Order: sequence, then structure tokens, then C-alpha cells
Amino acid sequence: MVEEFVSAGWTVAGCGRDPNKLSSIRATWRAPHLFEACDVANDSSVRDFADKVIAEVGVPNLLLNNAAIINPNNAFWDIDAKAFSDIVDINIKGTASMMRAFLPAMLKRGSGVIVNFSSGWGRSTAAEVAPYCATKWAIEGLSQAVAQDTRGRVAVMAMNPGIIDTDMLRSTFGEDAGHYPDAQRWAQKAVPFLINLGAKDNGRTITAPG
Repeated sequence: MVEEFVSAGWTVAGCGRDPNKLSSIRATWRAPHLFEACDVANDSSVRDFADKVIAEVGVPNLLLNNAAIINPNNAFWDIDAKAFSDIVDINIKGTASMMRAFLPAMLKRGSGVIVNFSSGWGRSTAAEVAPYCATKWAIEGLSQAVAQDTRGRVAVMAMNPGIIDTDMLRSTFGEDAGHYPDAQRWAQKAVPFLINLGAKDNGRTITAPG
């Protein structure tokens, strides 16, 4: 997505936990773009990231919350409490922390779009991924409720990105993940779609173009 947004003339700020990947991204896209280490499961880390973005890049026009993990395929009762908590901390609390950190500045300005990445499994379910399904259903409800809070001053919506060939998908689908588009191909269609979202979309449940 970074490559597509930059090509479209956007300034991009992003975060991640992998120092090697962050170094590579910084080397490719230098200032005014900004990429920082941030653990979305840690609220203070999120607030530090948000403060730096707002101070150095500005209040975002488009906030994408796409951080998520999934459990190894297993029956729910064989997934231990820590694994369940880790999924909740990243998939739900991470998204909530990002919204809390950025929304006041976006609301003060009176515009902006927040897209919280959901899943097909936020609108349906599957065996052996119950914790992930639970978090993505939560993202759907959280997004709709916050959209009611903002009343459209900042548009908030949940987006099903579709099925993308990523490491996370391969952990669930195995080699069958190769039947789906990779992230680069997906971004070529998804980024123009994301750029065109606005106040009219507040509270919608949307699906990225396939």
C-alpha cells in the first residue's frame, strides 16, 4: 500500500514491530514520509506514535488500522488463554488505541476517514479460527458504533479486504493461499478505492474490490 499511496502523491506515516523491515522501508521512502516502531497492543506506544505523526507529518486524512494476528488452526478449547488475549490485544485493542489517539485531532479539524480492517470472518465464521473471528466481528461493531459517535465529522468504517496471499493466510490455508492475489496486486486495486472514501461512507460495512 505504501508504494501505491506514494505514487498517488500521498505522504505516508506507518508503524510496525520488525526493525529490519522498518529499516528497509525508511531507506526506500524518506522524509516527509515517516515510519516508526510501535506495538499496537501497547496503548502508550500507540500514543507516542500518534503524537509524533501529528507533530511531524500532520493530522491524517486517512487512518488505516490493519494490524492483526491469527491463531494457528485449532479447536477453540485447545487455544490457551494467553494466545486468545494476544489476538484480542492486537486485533481489537490495537485498533481502539489508534482511534483514541488520532480521533481528537481529526475531529477538531472536522474531517478524515478511518478504515478498520475487518475480514470475511468478521461477517461469517469458520472452524479452528474462533478467536480471530471473534475479534473481526468486534471490529465490525466497534466501527459502526464509533461512526455513530462521530456523526460523520470523521467517517469510520470496517472494511473486508478480501482474501490476500500473505504469511498469515498461509498459516491458515497452507499452499492454497497461492490461489489468491498477493499484497502488491491487491494494493493496486485497493488503494484507489481507499482514496475515494469520504464522509458519505460513514458507518458503512465495505469490501475492497476483488
